[in-house]
Amino acid sequence: MTFYDGVFPFYPHERQTWVFCVDYIIVIIVFLVFALAFILIIPGIRGRVRISWACRVIISLFIGAVTVAVNFTTDWEVGSVDTTTTYKSFSDVTVNASIGVQVGFNGVNITLKGNPIHQINETIDYNEQFLWSFGSNFNEYYNDGLKKGLPNPILYVAEKFTQYDPCGLFAQYRISGHYASACMWVAFCSWIISNILFSMPVFIYGAYMILVTAAFIILSLISYSTVRNATFCNIQLGSESLKTQYGASFWLSLATGLICFIIGITLLLLHWCVPEKLKLIFNTIEEDEEDEEDSATEQYINQHCYTNGAFQNV
Repeated sequence: MTFYDGVFPFYPHERQTWVFCVDYIIVIIVFLVFALAFILIIPGIRGRVRISWACRVIISLFIGAVTVAVNFTTDWEVGSVDTTTTYKSFSDVTVNASIGVQVGFNGVNITLKGNPIHQINETIDYNEQFLWSFGSNFNEYYNDGLKKGLPNPILYVAEKFTQYDPCGLFAQYRISGHYASACMWVAFCSWIISNILFSMPVFIYGAYMILVTAAFIILSLISYSTVRNATFCNIQLGSESLKTQYGASFWLSLATGLICFIIGITLLLLHWCVPEKLKLIFNTIEEDEEDEEDSATEQYINQHCYTNGAFQNV
């Protein structure tokens, strides 16, 4: 190709379609299997303990699934803008498109979708991933994008996250994401310990570990939110500026941390104020069995009292 025959240096390549992260799918499947297994055994649980167990298991699985899954999601910070911008290098041809950014712990996804999707005899629909996790080289992903001839808007946004860009976004997101992910994994470990303690007659220590889980989830959010305190580089695309905000993973993690905090505080208050209620929550099976035994004994005595005159004065 030359620069003089009307063909620009935009190299054809197989279009990469967007797919779910394999690790993310594995996490979902694992926790769905646990949930399905519990649903299958629910009919074998008697009385009011069925409701207690259902609430405990569902909430616990939700907390565990969130603390693991958010490590692999790409929507901790999101942003999009509709604008008219240049499409190819060495060309003044413009397209009307939507440019989106999704930032996660391990990298950034940049999307470009035309409005409409078919313009200038091409299909404008891209979703490119650039990773900066430890073991990955973000600059190599960016150089591969240059070699493939990705559209200008994608390369322009990706350039802002490169290691040597004056904006400094690479170091901010990479380090904060690394520590935020580490805190989430510690929260997951403390969640496992809390479930072990709840299965033993040491409920107060299980409550403490739930509070530890909440604390590390909040620390993870604080670690990631430090990026927002830094000056975000102005990403100007045409006449519009791309701005980001917290995504679904951030708010879901915040809700999970608050749930853990509320559960921990509630259990501590029950332990200090009405400890018998705390035992009732975790020992309803024994309570039901004792009630059934007392009821059977009472019926046995009543039957003998009415059928045998000798026991009427008992």
